[in-house]
Amino acid sequence: MTAKSDNLIAFQGLPGAYSDLACRTAYPDMETLPCWTFEDVFAAIHDGKARLAMIPIENSVAGRVADIHHLLPDSGLHIIGERFERVNHQLLACKGVKIEDLETVHSHVHALSQCRNIIRELGVQAVVHVDTAGSAKELSETGDRTMGAIASTLAAETYGLDILRTDIEDEDHNTTRFIVMAMEPIDPDPKDGMVVTSFVFRVRNVPAALYKAMGGFATNGVNMTKLESYMVRGQFTATQFYADIEGHPDNTSVRLALEELGFFSREVKILGVYPASPHRAHVNNV
Repeated sequence: MTAKSDNLIAFQGLPGAYSDLACRTAYPDMETLPCWTFEDVFAAIHDGKARLAMIPIENSVAGRVADIHHLLPDSGLHIIGERFERVNHQLLACKGVKIEDLETVHSHVHALSQCRNIIRELGVQAVVHVDTAGSAKELSETGDRTMGAIASTLAAETYGLDILRTDIEDEDHNTTRFIVMAMEPIDPDPKDGMVVTSFVFRVRNVPAALYKAMGGFATNGVNMTKLESYMVRGQFTATQFYADIEGHPDNTSVRLALEELGFFSREVKILGVYPASPHRAHVNNV
């Protein structure tokens, strides 16, 4: 890895995407590396083109990010951190365009669904685009004065667009959780603050296997903050689970819970042990 690549953090999307914004906010001293796909992001780390990867995993409005859970176990990378990024959507247009001139508004399907109120208010047609930054880029290239785009403030700056209306999202809790990944794992000290352990597992195909596998976390007082299931290789009978728990695997309670999980599971794979975001601690205290 070169000195330059050691200071790069990769993300999926075009410049100005919300993942780009998350990278810049979390690591202001690093440069960002846009990639077409999540597989390209992972490859950038393996090939030494970047040191870190910023991966969106779930949104408080739209839910989990499609496909990413399938890719994480085989990515060959480790989770070393998490980031909660508030998503503020902006209504963008070409320079000098007035809001009443708009006839269509383009953006990612999730961004459009998160801004239904203003779309209804303006009476414009919503047009689905592959992503938010891409819609802003297309707008800047076409110069269409009847077209608007929903994207970030960074996208407006990147593509030289005006912001006609700020913070247009319907929900004020619209937040995306990102995970930060790297080639090598870290081992945070629980004494320095809350630790999160993320892992995937597959239970044995026997009655009540999931119930029994989860029992160890309940009896040992381990807080599980996330549990999601998804199909493996298109098989309806093969289900893999992704989970986040609070605590370090070396903690007695976590170690015992994971041992019990292993007894009822076909495989358990830890994806990362990392410091909890201050945002998570704030939510837990509410």
